[in-house]
Amino acid sequence: MNNNENIANNKTLERLSSAEEVIVTKIKHWGESLFSFRVTRPKSFRFRSGEFVQIGLLGDNGRPLLRAYSIASPNWDDELEFYSIIIPDGPLTSKLRYIKVGQSIILKSKSTGTLVLDALRSGKRLFMFASGTGIAPFLSLARDPETYNKFDKIIITHTCREVKDLDYGMSVIENIKEHNLIGDFARGSLFYYPTITRESFHTMGRITKLIETGKIFEDLGMPSFNPSSDRAMLCGSMGLIKDTKVILDGFGLNEGSNNRPAEYVIERAFVG
Repeated sequence: MNNNENIANNKTLERLSSAEEVIVTKIKHWGESLFSFRVTRPKSFRFRSGEFVQIGLLGDNGRPLLRAYSIASPNWDDELEFYSIIIPDGPLTSKLRYIKVGQSIILKSKSTGTLVLDALRSGKRLFMFASGTGIAPFLSLARDPETYNKFDKIIITHTCREVKDLDYGMSVIENIKEHNLIGDFARGSLFYYPTITRESFHTMGRITKLIETGKIFEDLGMPSFNPSSDRAMLCGSMGLIKDTKVILDGFGLNEGSNNRPAEYVIERAFVG
């Protein structure tokens, strides 16, 4: 990038309210359609584990292309981590997929979201229901010691179409129990329950079906939902959220928010 381009980019950022450039430090592609990346974290940037933020690039016309991305790293991390699907004709991901280490991207300075511990009433078990890249905020929470201080058991479920789509989430979760900061909290408390819908797998089918049949509880060796002590978070496709919400309502759990904590919360920012 030459000096003229730098000047133009800086002027664009000045016009953007509360935005700055951050530098890409690591990229890993998880097959053809998924990738994760890490960027530098501004010293002034604060967020609660589970929140999302607007990130993006400058388009060909010099205007910013910004989208909401859940932060996959915990609030104590020195860097920010993101997990993205690649949409070939997507205005942002078609460009973001080609970012390189050392390149800069745009980060808005304000984070927000409902998948935060403050939006839930106190309880004993916390179920996190994710599909696709919706696992990102739960990987943030699973690496936050506060999550283990508030709940005895944390169960992350992740539903994908193909086995390879589990790779990123599985790799993070496998490392959590060995982490020098989080490992002691997670061992014996963190449970991972992946499911696949389009390939053979030891747990096949939509998570909603596995809840309705009771298979998830049988596999985990746990009792079914108890509204007095169980809490839940939902992030993923519209179908996952809609159907799981019906199930949770049926068990007597109520939807909460930042202003009104209850038994479960939904991240609606990514639901069309």
